[in-house]
Amino acid sequence: MSERESAFVLVTGMSGAGRSTAAKALEDLGWFVIDNLPPGLLFAMAEEAGRAKLAADKVAAVVDVRSLAFTSDLNSAIEELEGRGVGVRVVFLEASDEELVRRFENVRRPHPLQSDGRLVDGIARERGILREVRANADLVIDTSNLNVHELRGKIVAFFGGEDRPGLRVNVVSFGYKYGLPVDADMVVDCRFLPNPHWVPELRPMNGLDTPVREYVLNQAGAKELLDAYDEVFAIIASGYTREGKSYATLAVGCTGGKHRSVAMAEQIGGRLRDRGGMEVQVSHRDVGRE
Repeated sequence: MSERESAFVLVTGMSGAGRSTAAKALEDLGWFVIDNLPPGLLFAMAEEAGRAKLAADKVAAVVDVRSLAFTSDLNSAIEELEGRGVGVRVVFLEASDEELVRRFENVRRPHPLQSDGRLVDGIARERGILREVRANADLVIDTSNLNVHELRGKIVAFFGGEDRPGLRVNVVSFGYKYGLPVDADMVVDCRFLPNPHWVPELRPMNGLDTPVREYVLNQAGAKELLDAYDEVFAIIASGYTREGKSYATLAVGCTGGKHRSVAMAEQIGGRLRDRGGMEVQVSHRDVGRE
């Protein structure tokens, strides 16, 4: 039995980060999804899916942190499933504290772990409980800057295909002044390259424009970085595949996320596509923020 025939997906993460949206997106793709499933019932769900002859790679469960024994229960459930030959892929959704506060205030609902404390206390408590789960997740999606349609688009991009390559890579450009992407598995720093921001005719453009792209790529060290990272990522991708990791996020940064990182992210994405054996998606988090 192949890995895709013997694995199903667990969707978890911070309350308010979009678990329900992710679940609905999977349902729209034809997945069998159970929401708010206690971790202790995961194996029973897998057995029931088998009896119903559901394709295992189209089954997902959404689990949350309301159980105080969440972490140990979830780890035990995953170990039991994998011990019986069912591979598990964990998708973790998160967002910044500020964004989670805004979302809870907009719907005027308390955080499930808030109790008699403040909203931020509930968020902090949940983040602490989920720390280990996040660290071991196969895919982390930061929804801080995503609306429901953009999150749905990401879910479709990751899970919508039937015959996709094993490793799916998201290359995202960003600006350091706006913070490091929290879902990054690897980071490439392009700040050593001269900044087109200081070239008056290039300043209003971005790294998708030909003059900026040519300026960045013609700088000393640009091609060398691309060549070196091409080789490094080949080693990393092979290791991820051996370890059963299906998703990877590569963040490419410069100061503002407008010029250098955008141009280099496009080049890295193109090279990875040319290499083959993986699906590559390129996005630019901070273009337009200035």
